Amino acid sequence: MKPLLAVLLAVPLSLAPTPGPGDVKVNGEQRGPTTTLSLEASTIKITGDGKGGSGDGYRIPRPCWYEPSLDAEAMYRLHTEGAGPARRAAIDEGSFRAFIQQFEKQRGKPGRWWVPAYNKADPNGAACWGGLQQFIFMPPNTTPPSGITIEQLAQIARAALTVPEPTVKLNPDAKSFVNLPTFVWLENVGQPRRTVTASIPGVMSVTLVATLQDIKIDPGTTKDRAEVHEEGCGPSGKPYEKGAPFTCGVRYLRSAIDQPREKYTLTVTTVWPVQVADNVVPFQFAPVQVGASRDVPVGEIQSNVKP
Repeated sequence: MKPLLAVLLAVPLSLAPTPGPGDVKVNGEQRGPTTTLSLEASTIKITGDGKGGSGDGYRIPRPCWYEPSLDAEAMYRLHTEGAGPARRAAIDEGSFRAFIQQFEKQRGKPGRWWVPAYNKADPNGAACWGGLQQFIFMPPNTTPPSGITIEQLAQIARAALTVPEPTVKLNPDAKSFVNLPTFVWLENVGQPRRTVTASIPGVMSVTLVATLQDIKIDPGTTKDRAEVHEEGCGPSGKPYEKGAPFTCGVRYLRSAIDQPREKYTLTVTTVWPVQVADNVVPFQFAPVQVGASRDVPVGEIQSNVKP
């Protein structure tokens, strides 16, 4: 491929024209400890309060797709008018003419151009994108093979969905003891409802809702060494209150003296079931689950018994 033609093929990806009005972010990213979404050459917008937290590593099944772009006349004008096309024609007029022939052929026809986009965070994203045509013209109300669907847009929203990473609180805090109830609860959970919307402005939109339902406690050891109580945890655990029943936490049955660093590592995982708002897509997603850990030194209670 000639260098000029390679540059021309890349032009729509940097401009990423959208079929609808509005301010569109071309390269959208959702970053977090385990998020797996970085949109490249895409008009998809990610909005909502379900961003900026921690993800659970959900990965989009197919890392590339086609998105609807400009109509025939608008795409032709994009590549033939202005200083940019004039400079390219001056560099190599033959290659330039060959490149714009595809747009000239579709002028005056109803329909829309479709262009490829991909998930840069996926190791296979760029290779998948490279296997797609750079431009496909489709008649009205038709979608090319590998054209984005409402289900795939929902999957993109799921990959962007994050929840707060909580802080684990314990009582006793600094050190626990064998057979002593250790109450467990969470702080910094924030709002128990998170939403994220993935949309192609003027074309389609999907909103996912994640609601904090409950927590799971892993004491960091086996059942013969720890007794877990989750029946009263609810969505964020149960802080210690004098005289309150012990229904959320761990009762360690053996000391941690034989453990690495003489501590158990307790992990609390928040569970956020995910639903598609308004049942736009009849599709079930696994809950978002994000955990936080802390060390728990557990000692033996020493008794001083005098003969």
